[in-house]
Amino acid sequence: MAEEVTGVITMRGNPMTLVGKTVKVGDAAPELHLTGGDMKPVSLDDVTAGGTRNALLIVVPSLDTGVCSLESKTFNGRVEELGDGAKAYVVSMDLPMAMGRWAGAEGVEGLSMLSDFKTHEFGTAYGLRIKEIGLLARANVVIGKDKTIKYVEIVPEVTTEPNYDATIAATKAA
Repeated sequence: MAEEVTGVITMRGNPMTLVGKTVKVGDAAPELHLTGGDMKPVSLDDVTAGGTRNALLIVVPSLDTGVCSLESKTFNGRVEELGDGAKAYVVSMDLPMAMGRWAGAEGVEGLSMLSDFKTHEFGTAYGLRIKEIGLLARANVVIGKDKTIKYVEIVPEVTTEPNYDATIAATKAA
């Protein structure tokens, strides 16, 4: 049975439970088993391009909500700040086809969409699955080229936005 952590996040003021061991700065990044828009599997090696770039994982509950949509569009507008040494990904439980439709409708071209719908392993491996609703917590995770965790922000209230400036700075510094 996976570890459960309380007292970290709320949703509309209601306490939520995170499932899994939350990753921390300095940890080896757990393996990824996500699904890309082409329905092909995406691994840790894929997001770091074999250890040649940093990866920013923008983890959201669902792109079909206002805050997740706003957050993803905001990061899309700032993705050029990351330079060539990093790539940014939106990770959610949304179906890959729905993520692709959302990105097309919103003109989001700078972020790659990844889904945890198939295996549900990412949320637990990174300690970001919300037990009560089966979605992912709002968080930003930076994985360095060396496949270690360089930055983690778990947004305390799921319905609020993250610290964009700190996330961008941490990704560039990784």
